[in-house]
Amino acid sequence: MAVPGVDAPEDEDREPAGAPRPQSLLLTFFGGYVLGRGVAVSTGSVLEVLGRVGVSEHAVRSTLSRMARRGLLRRVRQGRQVYLGLTPRSREVLRDGETRVWRVGAVNTRWDGAWTLLGFSLPDAQRSQRHELRSRLLWAGFGPLQGGLWVAPSGADVSAVAGDPGLSAHIRVFTARALPPTDVDAMVRDAWDLDAIAARYRGFLERWEVPERRPELPDALAWQLALQTDWLRVIRQDPRLPVQHLPEGWPAERAQRLFLGLHAELDDEARAVVADVLDVVPDDAPARS
Repeated sequence: MAVPGVDAPEDEDREPAGAPRPQSLLLTFFGGYVLGRGVAVSTGSVLEVLGRVGVSEHAVRSTLSRMARRGLLRRVRQGRQVYLGLTPRSREVLRDGETRVWRVGAVNTRWDGAWTLLGFSLPDAQRSQRHELRSRLLWAGFGPLQGGLWVAPSGADVSAVAGDPGLSAHIRVFTARALPPTDVDAMVRDAWDLDAIAARYRGFLERWEVPERRPELPDALAWQLALQTDWLRVIRQDPRLPVQHLPEGWPAERAQRLFLGLHAELDDEARAVVADVLDVVPDDAPARS
């Protein structure tokens, strides 16, 4: 799903399965151990934590600099030490991820039967804008229905599209319900690549269900960061289609149970490692913002 405050269609969370990239791991770290605490964390602590997941110091420093330029981090100096604090933009991004993981989840069992329809019209001369709009729609969980009409389950986040002044003037958004003779199951199969969505969940299960297949990491904190980063990457690419219109044996619920169980097993030990490793100072930026 779209990540507010980040250029979602090009963001690192769209990386293929495999070792997560530094920014994805950093967002997981800041969301889990900095968000809501009113603190800034030392650069040295961040380097040590990411080093435990196998990320080099050079990669971490360059990613932190890029995130600061994008308004996702702010530097706080205390003497010779540099601490990293969150910004209003990064808190928005991190709260979106927090909601997606802990409140929304991967299984849509409370669908109200309605759909979000989005239509757009762009002249042939604006081919690049049309490509950009389609990329944003796919990232926001929409599927192509026909022509310039796209569809998503009700409650779809259109902010990644409607929030862009260059695109919003060309779109119209409605809420609708399917009526006969519409075959909703067929519509879902045609509009979304169900095989690709299911494959991401099955890939998560393959990487984490069998202990021998899990990555080799030194402690519970490293395991938890890798686990949650991988899980968030999977669910952010899931349009959360209604379960009654998905194939039998859909793997999302099983994958979600696995994630929640492993995360709970690791949590106490991971937080003990954090308490021992992190060097933090109070950050008054939340009060000012």
